[in-house]
Amino acid sequence: MSALEHLIERAEALLTRLESVLPQPLAAPDWSASVAFRARRRAGRLLLEPVRHVSTIRLQDLKEVEPQKEKLLRNTEQFVAGRPANNVLLTGARGTGKSSLIKACLNEFAPQGLRLIEVDKGDLVDLPDLVDLVSERPERFVIFCDDLSFDEGELGYKALKSMLDGSVAAASDNLLIYATSNRRHLLPEQMKDNLAAKMDENGELHPGEAIEEKVSLSERFGLWVSFYPFSQQEYLEICAQWLRYYRLDEAQIAAARQPALVWALERGSRSGRVAFQFARDLAGRGHAEALPANTIRGDAPEGLDHV
Repeated sequence: MSALEHLIERAEALLTRLESVLPQPLAAPDWSASVAFRARRRAGRLLLEPVRHVSTIRLQDLKEVEPQKEKLLRNTEQFVAGRPANNVLLTGARGTGKSSLIKACLNEFAPQGLRLIEVDKGDLVDLPDLVDLVSERPERFVIFCDDLSFDEGELGYKALKSMLDGSVAAASDNLLIYATSNRRHLLPEQMKDNLAAKMDENGELHPGEAIEEKVSLSERFGLWVSFYPFSQQEYLEICAQWLRYYRLDEAQIAAARQPALVWALERGSRSGRVAFQFARDLAGRGHAEALPANTIRGDAPEGLDHV
C-alpha cells in the first residue's frame, strides 16, 4: 500500500469516527412498534424509542378526580377527532393522578390514532425537530412532559415557550403538549420578584418584569387542569378502588380502613399514590396475614378517623 493510499484510509476512518459523534437528524422510529415512545439521548443523539410495556391504567381506575377527568377527556376527544384543542398544563398536589390521567387518555384513544411521546425537560431544546418529524404523520401526537419545572436560565424553558405560542413556525395541528407540574407557573417564585411590582396613582398594582416572565409560560397552555389534596373520605375511596383491583372482597376492604389511615398518617399524605402503595403492600403481604381478625378493629390511635 502506497503512502497516499494509507493516508486516505486513515482519513476515511477518522471521518467515520467524527460522523458518529456529530449531531444527527432525528430519525423516525418504527411507528407500528407501540402507541407510546420515549425520547432518549444516546451518545449525544436524540432517538425515539418505542415503549414496550405501556401503562395499562384506564379512566375508570381513577377515582375522585371526575372534574379533571372530564376536562382532559373532552380536550383529547376534540384533538383526536381533528377539531380545535388546547395544550394542557396539569398542576397541583402531588400523587393526585396528573400523570396517570394522561396515560389513561392514551389507552382510551389509542385505537383512534392517538400516540404519546414522552420528553424530558432537558431534551425540549429539540422540540422543533420532533414537531417536524411527526408533522406529516396521520396519527395524533401528544408530547408528554412529566413533572415539569425549570430553574433560571434553562434552555428548555425558552424552547417550550416558543413552541407553545411565539415561534414564527406554527406547530402542526396533529400535535399537542400535555405537561404535569407541582408548580403552577413552572418556575421558582421568589420574594424578591415582588420588589419590582409598582403601584400607579390610582392604586393599581402592576407586576414586575420577573413575575410577568414567569407567568408567561404557563399562560401559553390553553387549558389548565388543577388537582387538590384529597379529603380522608376521598383517600379511603381510592384505597378501596385499588383493593378491589387486587381482588380483595368488600369485607376485607372494610377491615382495611384503619390500616389505610395509619399508612397515610405515617406517610404524612393522603394522595392517590399513597393509596395505591398501601393497596400494593396489603395485597403483597397476603390478605389473611395483612388483616388478622383480632387486630383490624378498634386498635387505631385515638382520633385517627379525623386525621
